Amino acid sequence: MDTAIHLAPPSSNAAAAAAAATPAQPSSAATESIPATEAQAPGLSRRHVEYGVAAVLLALAVLVVWDNQRIGAGWSDTGPQAGYFPLRVGAVLGICAIAVFVQALRSRSQEQFASWLQLRRVAQVLLPLTAYIAVIAPLGIYAASVLFITGFMVFAGRYPWWKAVALSGFTSVLLFYVFEIQFKVPLPKGPLEAWLGY
Repeated sequence: MDTAIHLAPPSSNAAAAAAAATPAQPSSAATESIPATEAQAPGLSRRHVEYGVAAVLLALAVLVVWDNQRIGAGWSDTGPQAGYFPLRVGAVLGICAIAVFVQALRSRSQEQFASWLQLRRVAQVLLPLTAYIAVIAPLGIYAASVLFITGFMVFAGRYPWWKAVALSGFTSVLLFYVFEIQFKVPLPKGPLEAWLGY
């Protein structure tokens, strides 16, 4: 008996393989529903950041030059005066600041440094940390740590206040026990520790 063998045309096999290898393209509706990334959001340009860096460096250079010129930056009979080398470092810093400013002025790039949302997230950490460092001297590091951890957990982490107070208090007491009692390492203390006799 003759057996008939039917072969699919090569063109149909190639078309099927190509269709299987091609990834599915998202529909226009799905593409339009994707929100803009943070990098595409409005924010601070790199050019303006370079202007700010140049201004800060230039102000620091002027301060260094002025202060070292005041204490003496020349050459005496015994050698260089106290401000001789620092003044020249300040001058080099000023030259670098001017170079940064000129480079930013000549640049036509619109590259973004960070979006306002990204800067806001940085400020949510930086500002409380700055306040924490500022209150260490009057309150002591242990009381300041209680306030810092509590505030950060309540306002940034959205934890219940009683959990924040319990965890921050336990952490500060543990650190006090480890450093002040066990290791005998004195850390900055405030009125609370003085009232307790430490």
